[in-house]
Amino acid sequence: MSEFKKPEPLKISCTAVDCDNDLHCFKQLKKMSDEQRGKCRACEADLVDWSRLKRRDLGDAAHTFEALQHELIRHHFFHKEIDEGADRHARRKGRLALFEAVRARLEKYLAPAEPARDGRQTPMSGNAIFYAQHATATCCRTCLEYWHAIPKGRPLTEEELTYCQALIEMFLNKRLPGLSASPTKVPPRSRATAEAAALL
Repeated sequence: MSEFKKPEPLKISCTAVDCDNDLHCFKQLKKMSDEQRGKCRACEADLVDWSRLKRRDLGDAAHTFEALQHELIRHHFFHKEIDEGADRHARRKGRLALFEAVRARLEKYLAPAEPARDGRQTPMSGNAIFYAQHATATCCRTCLEYWHAIPKGRPLTEEELTYCQALIEMFLNKRLPGLSASPTKVPPRSRATAEAAALL
């Protein structure tokens, strides 16, 4: 009998593309001309209405969410199942405390003019807020600049912070619709359950 092997984790990065399935990367390359900027760096697909997106209109958030999902990494986080640890963490906090944590995280890791470890400050799993940040391109100053036209090298304004927070909260409301406003008692995972989950 062959031993069960845990599958290799999906390799996902900010620059990954799957152009055949209409999933692209719009992150700019330094060598791009002005005409190429805003197009997929691999196939030059031109799918995003950047002028509309960069107005940062929360009333147009449905369009913003649709546009973000043309990029492979954003699409991945819009559809990836939130891991059990992140889900349990969210339920233990409740919606109100989770939203307070969103603001605190943004102020610490995104708002400074030069955040520490910028580009690597948002893990890929373990907290529903991380999923939301990657999905909405509020994970680092580079993504914030090319998706939302918020320049690097200066602190975020109150208006920009509020915009980022609102996008993340909209994502969390969409992905965790049953999350209680107040904390929920979540029983500890049994050792057997934790070991079984590790094999998935």
